[in-house]
Amino acid sequence: MVKPLFCLKRMRFLSRFMRFFFHHFYHSFAWTYNWVASVVSIGRWNDWIQTTVPYIQGTNILEIGHGPGYLQPILRDMGMAVIGLDESMQMIRMAKRRLEKANYKAIHLVRGHAQTLPFPDAKFDSVISTFPSEYIFDPNTPADIYRVLRDNGRFIVLPAAWIVGRKILDRAAAWLAQVTGETPKNIVEIVVERFIRPLEQAGFKVESRQIEARSSIVLILIASKELDATRS
Repeated sequence: MVKPLFCLKRMRFLSRFMRFFFHHFYHSFAWTYNWVASVVSIGRWNDWIQTTVPYIQGTNILEIGHGPGYLQPILRDMGMAVIGLDESMQMIRMAKRRLEKANYKAIHLVRGHAQTLPFPDAKFDSVISTFPSEYIFDPNTPADIYRVLRDNGRFIVLPAAWIVGRKILDRAAAWLAQVTGETPKNIVEIVVERFIRPLEQAGFKVESRQIEARSSIVLILIASKELDATRS
């Protein structure tokens, strides 16, 4: 009985440590984000994020938890009207600098929470969130995203990606992700329990995709707000 108890305590310690780490990672240590993301993904972070683009529909887009703003210029270059929302002021500053450096005008970045979005009903064609933090597990989050989406709108979520390559660096990165709990072995089952069911309870119809990208698998959820037949 000693070993299971030790494992349980170890998992709880790792969980607390990772929550502490990511809180500071998105705030006081936000300046390390680009470097850390590049290291843990072996330079594939941007490729993973861009796999969501083909699933975005419409032109009025909200990105929740935009971080340093990787997706913002990509969507703008596609002619989309994009608003970014993040709780971290540090991340907003980083994203703003990125867009200003690229000479983008009319930058729309808002500080706020996904649980209480500061937008009117049925404003967006698509809402997107890549590698969301714990706010995504609050039941108020999918409910409020459902509210701000138009009928037939989409909420696209990239909850996880894992490296499957067999090179030495690939194996090392995959091992690190499992040890820290970022990509546990039962990731698909966890996603069903923690992501898909709450989305369905909020009224979404959810599909999942596993996309291959540079010796990695990227998991994408497409949650659709189907037309309410009672109002048609």
